[in-house]
Amino acid sequence: MAAFEDEMLALLPRLRRFARSLARDAADADDLCQVAVEKALQARRSWQPGTRMDSWMYRIMRNAWIDNTRARTRASETFVDAEAGATIGGDGGAEARVALREVESAMRRLPDEQREAVALVLVEGLAYREAADILDIPIGTLTSRLVRGRHALMAELGEAV
Repeated sequence: MAAFEDEMLALLPRLRRFARSLARDAADADDLCQVAVEKALQARRSWQPGTRMDSWMYRIMRNAWIDNTRARTRASETFVDAEAGATIGGDGGAEARVALREVESAMRRLPDEQREAVALVLVEGLAYREAADILDIPIGTLTSRLVRGRHALMAELGEAV
């Protein structure tokens, strides 16, 4: 089981990035990441060695996010954007941090379906088939969401479509 834990630890930066794209808020993303890791640790016996842990973890995280969102909706709570300046990344300089905040802000404004597709394929670099499997949708639907998401992001960021 040490290999399982080592592989999961190596995935943490990617998991946090995906959680951030789902939750739209740094604190909620950290909570979501923690919940996903806890669920994975509890279900570690169901993980098959030799399979892709990242896809397995992304599915666990997405399902946890859906559960959390449904619970918040039932409780009439809403996600609140954290404009307090939390940034992802390292020493990219002030211009890079500003650009990153602009991209994060544009991502937060995408509809959930487009944001998930963009985060898995464009940010995390998953193949279309893997992303479609994680989202439990046909590849054609994923492609459509990606196209709409890309166009929306480019329009939001002021680039030519």
